[in-house]
Amino acid sequence: MTVPALPGVRYTPAAMMPAPATSSFALWNIHQQLMSRQFVDLTHDFAPDNPPSQGFEDARCELVRSYSADGCLAHRYSFVGKWGTHGIAPAQLVPYLRTLDQIDVREMLMPLVVIEISAAVAADPDYCVTIEDIRAWENRNGLVPSGSCVVLRSDWSWRWPNVEAMENRDAQGISHTPGWSFEVLSYLCEEADVCAIGHETFTTEPGAISTQHIAPLERYLLSTNRYQLALLTNLDMLPEAGALVVATFPKPTGGAAFPARVFAILP
Repeated sequence: MTVPALPGVRYTPAAMMPAPATSSFALWNIHQQLMSRQFVDLTHDFAPDNPPSQGFEDARCELVRSYSADGCLAHRYSFVGKWGTHGIAPAQLVPYLRTLDQIDVREMLMPLVVIEISAAVAADPDYCVTIEDIRAWENRNGLVPSGSCVVLRSDWSWRWPNVEAMENRDAQGISHTPGWSFEVLSYLCEEADVCAIGHETFTTEPGAISTQHIAPLERYLLSTNRYQLALLTNLDMLPEAGALVVATFPKPTGGAAFPARVFAILP
C-alpha cells in the first residue's frame, strides 16, 4: 500500500529501511495492516435543525471569521453536549462517577459486537433486545468479548434527520422506538464485562419508557461506570463480529456528554 505524502513530511519506503533489531516498528506494521481494511464512519454529520435529543434547544453556528475579511475560516458553535452522535459518561445520571475527561483512551478502541434486531424492529417498533438475541449471536460467534462495545443494529438511523420519524409518536404523544432490556444490559455488564454500548436511537430506553421522562435502563448502565454512544449510523454496513470500533470525543473537564466521532475498522 502506498502511504499518501503530506506537506513537509518525508517517507522512507519500508523496503529501504534497515531491519530493526527489536520490535520497535511492530505498531507501524499493524498500522499498515489496518490501512488495508475497510473503514466505516458511524457518525452523523451535525448541524442546526438536526433532531434535538430529549427536547433540548437547537444548535447554533455563527461565522466569526471569513476568508474575505480575515484570510481564514472560523465558527462559533453552541449546542448541548447530547447533540448528534455523542458519547455519554456515567456522571450524566450518577453523581461522582466518571466524567468524559476521566474515560481512559484505552476504552476508545474496542472489539465491536453488532446485535441485529432490524427485522424484529420493522415488525414491531417497540421491540427490545432479548437475552435470546444475545445467545443466538454467541452461538454463532462465541461469548461476547470482555472489554467490547456492543451496539444494537435497528436501522433506526435510516430515519435521520426527520425528527418525526425518529420519535415515531402516536396520537397520544407516546414514542414508539426500539431499545435495550434490563436482562441484556445486566448480562453485558455483570457477566460479559463489556466496556460500552451503543445504539441508533436517542436513548437507551424504548420510546414507551423514555416518553415518561424516566431512564431506568440508562441509569443502571451508567451506574456500572460504563459509557454509551447514542445516535450511531451505518451499522448495516458492519459484520456482526470481528470488527474494531474507535470512539473519540473531546475532553471537557467534568463533561457529561459531547458529540463524538465514531468509526469501525472491518476485518
